[in-house]
Amino acid sequence: METDTESGASGPTRSWPAVGTVAGWQVVASICYYATFAATAGIKAEFGLSRFQVGIVIATLTLGYTLFLFPAGALVDAFGDRPAMVGGLLGLGLGALGVAAAPTNGFLVLLGAVFVLGAAYSGAMPSTNRAVADRAPRGRYNLSVGLKQVGVTAGSAVAALLVTGFAAIGFSWRAGFVAAALCSFAVAVGFALRYRGTGGSGELTIPEVSLLVQNRSLRRLVAVGFFLGASVFTATGYVVPYLDESVGFSVGVAGLVLALMQVTGSAGRIVAGSLADRLPWGSASASLAVLGGQAVGAAVLLWLLPLFEGVAVYVAFAALGVVVLGGTGLYHGALVVIAADERSGAATAAGQTTINLGGLVVPPVFGLVADHGGYEAAWPVLGACMAAAFLLTVFVRRTV
Repeated sequence: METDTESGASGPTRSWPAVGTVAGWQVVASICYYATFAATAGIKAEFGLSRFQVGIVIATLTLGYTLFLFPAGALVDAFGDRPAMVGGLLGLGLGALGVAAAPTNGFLVLLGAVFVLGAAYSGAMPSTNRAVADRAPRGRYNLSVGLKQVGVTAGSAVAALLVTGFAAIGFSWRAGFVAAALCSFAVAVGFALRYRGTGGSGELTIPEVSLLVQNRSLRRLVAVGFFLGASVFTATGYVVPYLDESVGFSVGVAGLVLALMQVTGSAGRIVAGSLADRLPWGSASASLAVLGGQAVGAAVLLWLLPLFEGVAVYVAFAALGVVVLGGTGLYHGALVVIAADERSGAATAAGQTTINLGGLVVPPVFGLVADHGGYEAAWPVLGACMAAAFLLTVFVRRTV
């Protein structure tokens, strides 16, 4: 594990290995959290759930994440990134074990376990965004955030392969959660022993949300997160059930498609971040321009998704990874740039809260529409969300 120097007058080391250490942490945390999305088909079958109830599982996971975001942001601003990163991995491991142990007649137990998973993941964005802001090489901030955000999609891809892979070879999907928990515990110990974090203010205070609200650009950018989160969480959660039920793919193949989507999402974050760094408009404005382009592409693809068949299905979901999952790095990067340094944790928490609200509200709505009108009626709901995200990015750019 690459260690960092202690924060001091000159700050932590700015280097690609330092960014890589943070990205590696993000991979492990995301394996635990996104294992639930990969397991939706198995959970649906084993617990006898409707599509709407699958949405409730995703919403409960997101609720735990959302409720603890502002406390996590305040802790990061006060004490730095290291406590949140070590404690978060321990909590994620416990939550993953809880999901693995939930009895099939205990739907409420399952919901409680995924709630714990979400709560433990709440410190991920505030801590890693702060860590990258202090470690990114000069002039490569957006690319560094994109690389760190690759940890999310990479972790989700690994989770998809773990959960659906175990199911494909005759084991339960629960085995993937056990493997994720063991990995989380091991890395938590490594970070506790070797990682030197960025220091905080030393004073735990309530995040000054009023100051964030007074920033018009930040206020509008935070609103973008709702529609972005609606698409990210819903698309990720329903890929496997959709391909299994409507397209006729096996669960194993559907898991591979989800993993492919995450891989292209990783590529999209790197390319988008690198492109934004090269545009001559300033970091926040360039990030928003690229994010807006991705939102337009996502809106079109989501509207057309039910029309794709055969090999075109693979291409469509690979493209969705680029334009839906590939934009969150730019979103978080713009949040930190627009917010003052001392409010980066609160700004990240606010932005991630609205992302999570989208993931809290829209998946059950999507599932309800799919229950009554089929997936061909449900996917355009996400297309409308991404169209709204594009319009909001236009307004934000005009005020930056």
